[in-house]
Amino acid sequence: MKNTTGLVFAVVLDGKGGAKKILSKDIAKWRPEDGVLWLHLDYKKKDAKQWLRHDNTLDSTIIESLTTEETRPRSFVYKGGMMLILRGINLNPGAELDDMISIRLWIDAGRIITLRHRNVTAIDDLQKALEAQNGPTGPGTFLEELCDGMTIRMGDAISDIDDAVDALEDEVLAVPNREFRHKIADIRRTAIAMRRYLAPQRDVMVRLYNEKVDWLNDIERMRLREISDRVTRYVEDLDSIRERASVTQEELNNHLAEQMNKTMYVLSIVAGLFLPLGLLTGLFGINVGGIPGTENKWAFVIFCILLLGIAGAEIWLFKRKKWM
Repeated sequence: MKNTTGLVFAVVLDGKGGAKKILSKDIAKWRPEDGVLWLHLDYKKKDAKQWLRHDNTLDSTIIESLTTEETRPRSFVYKGGMMLILRGINLNPGAELDDMISIRLWIDAGRIITLRHRNVTAIDDLQKALEAQNGPTGPGTFLEELCDGMTIRMGDAISDIDDAVDALEDEVLAVPNREFRHKIADIRRTAIAMRRYLAPQRDVMVRLYNEKVDWLNDIERMRLREISDRVTRYVEDLDSIRERASVTQEELNNHLAEQMNKTMYVLSIVAGLFLPLGLLTGLFGINVGGIPGTENKWAFVIFCILLLGIAGAEIWLFKRKKWM
């Protein structure tokens, strides 16, 4: 399809794991007895809404929900169909993990309509599976396999973040460095942003396997429940990552504060030692009459010995007071 159209591709599932591609001009000829129709649209294109409006069974509210700019995970059932909005990890080149992509779906017994703007790897996997005759056989298996593909990638990404926190914890304990603050801040920001979408998605997945639609069988509901448990665990992992990052940051701040205190302590000792010495050298260095020792050639040596003696006495006093 040309880039100007909102239709990315259209296929008809054969019910055996394969699919037949159809052209945009043949979509109007589709009938339910031909198989499950899957339309994949780009909701940012101007004519994406036109494709949806051609289907008289879709309510205008559903169309607006499917094509709106900003979305959060949610779902509801309407006349035997289900509108579903999910978020997934953005694996596109140059993208940040916390910049999660949106996939919008309308599913009923005979049709699957998916909408996205940026590429969704889980959708690509389903398309490849259909080409290999090993894809979903109906709307229920499509939903289950899509959710499973998106959830697996979330697990991989969260596992990588968890490993990064482990490495930072060890590095902070071994060699505290101010540069670690940026790494910790990036991890916390990523975890917070991901949890922002995964928490409502967890609630959606919990409701999903209990939705009253006749195109979901018991096995598919059981698999959706397992996926829901995984999403719940990922949300808990993100909470743990965020808390561990906070503890690591506190540990780093404590180490840096301790280093600063040691530095200030040394400077204070040095200043304390040289304060009376500086006073004496300043006093004897003024250029006025009456300075003792001006006529004695040994006066400078005697004065240096006196300064060394005073410094030694100060060191003895500091150690006696346990200040050093």
